[in-house]
Amino acid sequence: MTQNSASLAEIAQALRDHHRFTIMSHVRPDGDALGCTIALGLCLRQLGKEVTLWNEDGVAEKFRYLPGWEMVSTPPADPVDVEVAIALDTASRQRLGAALDAVKSARLWINIDHHISNEGYGGLSYIDPVAPATGQILYDLIESAGFPLTPQIADNLFAAISTDTGSFQYPNTTARTYEIGAALIRAGVKVGDLSQKMYESFPLRRIYLLRALLNVLKISCDGRVASFVLTRQMVAELGVHPEDNEGLIDTIRAIDGIVVAAFIEELADVGKVRISLRSKDPRVDVCKIAQRFRGGGHTLAAGARIRGAVTEVEAGVLAAICHEITN
Repeated sequence: MTQNSASLAEIAQALRDHHRFTIMSHVRPDGDALGCTIALGLCLRQLGKEVTLWNEDGVAEKFRYLPGWEMVSTPPADPVDVEVAIALDTASRQRLGAALDAVKSARLWINIDHHISNEGYGGLSYIDPVAPATGQILYDLIESAGFPLTPQIADNLFAAISTDTGSFQYPNTTARTYEIGAALIRAGVKVGDLSQKMYESFPLRRIYLLRALLNVLKISCDGRVASFVLTRQMVAELGVHPEDNEGLIDTIRAIDGIVVAAFIEELADVGKVRISLRSKDPRVDVCKIAQRFRGGGHTLAAGARIRGAVTEVEAGVLAAICHEITN
């Protein structure tokens, strides 16, 4: 099922017809968000376009293996003149953070995403919740339009798809996903080299963080929910970076018998808590749970940012998860 106000062909034509583009993705960007942002930026520059890439949080150290990462900058404090604003892998405008205020003047908005909770904002929106990654949609756009696909663009698309499918193993991975992976390899991706950078190049502090989180692991709801909490005090003591915790939730999600895993993080912005949820059973829709807290995402992976004390948020989220499992 595809929810959209425009076809990929119409979006491709808009990319041909305009000259100046600002490409953005959500705060705390993951591999899909950054890979898509950089891939489309490189592609449009190959077409002779003027392109600016923004993300409120820039590019974390762990993603600097992506060719062209240095193109991404943080948005300016004041609004600037923007012809076309493109949001990738971002379910709501607000998730663009500071970039949203900087593009108020945009004459056209293009919204490409795969989150089922996407609001469908923008003049041209293409939302495919069946796609396992926004990178897969972007590949289809580039391939169907006959746009350039250089080895650098292919690397970014492969990283986008691989990281959002758990290295091609999540349930929404399809034969088409593998076919695209093969096409990207033919376009120049060196799978061994790229995969090592994605999955085998973590800083030692990340392991210390995992050790600390496992020490506060909580099993609840009759052994069906696993969770851990990262407090600001733990962050200060360990000296970890925000990106260091990405993917650690999968460690507890993998425990036999666990249906839902929850990662609860006390943010530096006092009074705000970030939650990440992962489900192993499509009958337990964590997107529905996240939406109760004004978040969103996918059936098996979702999240939200919540105002409140971390202990109160933890209790409320765990109660909501157990209710969803048992009802």
